[in-house]
Amino acid sequence: MNRTPAEGLSLRRVGAMLRRYLYLLRSSPPRILDLIYWPLVQMLTWGFLQTYLAKASAAAPIAGRLGLAAGTLIGAMLLWDILFRGQLGFSVSFLEEMWSRNIANLMMSPLRVGEFILALTAMSIIRLSIGFLPVTFLAILFFGFNLWGLGLAVGFFFANLILTSWAIGLLCSGVVLRYGLAAESLVWTVMFLMQPLACVFYPVGVLPKPLQAFAWMLPPTYVFEGLRGLLIHHAFRADLMGEAFVLNVLLFSVAVIGFRRMLLDARRAGSLLQTGE
Repeated sequence: MNRTPAEGLSLRRVGAMLRRYLYLLRSSPPRILDLIYWPLVQMLTWGFLQTYLAKASAAAPIAGRLGLAAGTLIGAMLLWDILFRGQLGFSVSFLEEMWSRNIANLMMSPLRVGEFILALTAMSIIRLSIGFLPVTFLAILFFGFNLWGLGLAVGFFFANLILTSWAIGLLCSGVVLRYGLAAESLVWTVMFLMQPLACVFYPVGVLPKPLQAFAWMLPPTYVFEGLRGLLIHHAFRADLMGEAFVLNVLLFSVAVIGFRRMLLDARRAGSLLQTGE
């Protein structure tokens, strides 16, 4: 992907990559079903747990606070799905090229690194939308939880979570590009390694003091703390969203640099043509 400085971004090449991924998705009903199946299962599981906690707390002395805390579970699950599915949508589209042994062809084509990344981010949003949007409306129908009722806060939550998901997806893709499909498991597990420290279902104060410092280094932590502040205290924490955005900009910049470096290393090691395990 060596280019002259005068050559700029080509939306035609980005569109061509996007059409390729859409054709792959459209031709495989199981792929489409998978996008909807897991978000639906998680929404139902956490929704029913929330319903149970709310009913159990009704007769308890701490009914009000426990009920409000339970009400954050399904909201946290929906936001977690943005983070997890956004990263998978990015990484799986990249893995499609590895599985089909097409990555070397792309690297030798006129496609630029930035155009490739832009196509992957667009496909991430498309894949996420297919699974996420129906589930948010089912959450309203089944449990009376309206994520969209949170207003503009949803936009801030989404922007920060999707930026994190792209950064993590880009780093994982770079590792797979450099070390081959033997590193593929990282794509499926990295978010679950982050989940405990991101404090998805509980406040940061639950963690031991040494771990709290690590938790505040992760942009999603600010989003989930912001969600709890909005649902429990009815206060939108713009300061938390701003800090999360700054961290996301740094994280995404590191991810882009890391991806380019691992691509260069893969070229030097000759691993672009050896995409097997």
